[in-house]
Amino acid sequence: MMGIRNTGKLAGKTVFITGASRGIGKAIALKAARDGANVVIAAKTAEPHPKLRGTIFTAAAEIEAAGGKALACVVDVRDEVAVRAAIKQAVDKFGGIDILVNNASAISLTPTERTDMKRYDLMNNINTRGTFLVSKECIPYLKKSSHGHILNLSPPLTLNPEWFARNLAYTIAKYGMSMCILGMAEEFRKDNIAANALWPAKLVHTAAVDMIHGDGAEAVSRKPEIMADAAYAILCKDPRTCTGNFFIDEDLLQAEGITDFGEYSCVPGNERNIRLCGFVDPNRSKL
Repeated sequence: MMGIRNTGKLAGKTVFITGASRGIGKAIALKAARDGANVVIAAKTAEPHPKLRGTIFTAAAEIEAAGGKALACVVDVRDEVAVRAAIKQAVDKFGGIDILVNNASAISLTPTERTDMKRYDLMNNINTRGTFLVSKECIPYLKKSSHGHILNLSPPLTLNPEWFARNLAYTIAKYGMSMCILGMAEEFRKDNIAANALWPAKLVHTAAVDMIHGDGAEAVSRKPEIMADAAYAILCKDPRTCTGNFFIDEDLLQAEGITDFGEYSCVPGNERNIRLCGFVDPNRSKL
């Protein structure tokens, strides 16, 4: 796959990624590692899961093999003590933090009457509160960086009732992450910290997608590498001039010169069958 070529712009930079033991988070970590970045894998999975492949330690080994330096930290983003401990470990090992990727997220695509409050609380505590907490704790170090970036994997803030009606609790939780971008981009503009959001135009194959859509989801999905390439393009940009954006992966990559998206398909040739992902207007204007 061609995609976005590595440029070395992230070499020596320290990237703190939540939920990076598998899926999109790990793909972003590996892309940064190929530049020679230091990658902090902050996730809960220390022991092998019976149904899901990968732990923070297997991800760390892959990052080292790809050319980066890795630090694996057991972190539940709901736990303030664990978050602060992981950030301290990162700073002690690498000397600071340059980039934060808020990838950790919980999902339940249920209508209001079928959403139990335990699941509601889980989504809001991980997605919105966790993103706010990790960002808050990383900001003092991002202020010291010459390349401070916050990137949230969250949707554009489109007040379309359709997305709220489909799965209100999840929408509230993900929009909370997006509101963090809206606020932090402006709040920390003076500190030259970029805050941007990234969301897929179409379904990206992850373990969560399999659990929601079943085994057939992979055939109509894209590889996580499309999000990794888009994230890399954002994180290489000057934080002083690229902030407060709600990027869609496909639109961003087209602006970067990528014209063939077929190689991102899990099953080559199935590009036309890939389902649109939530929150994205199919008639959206291009960047």
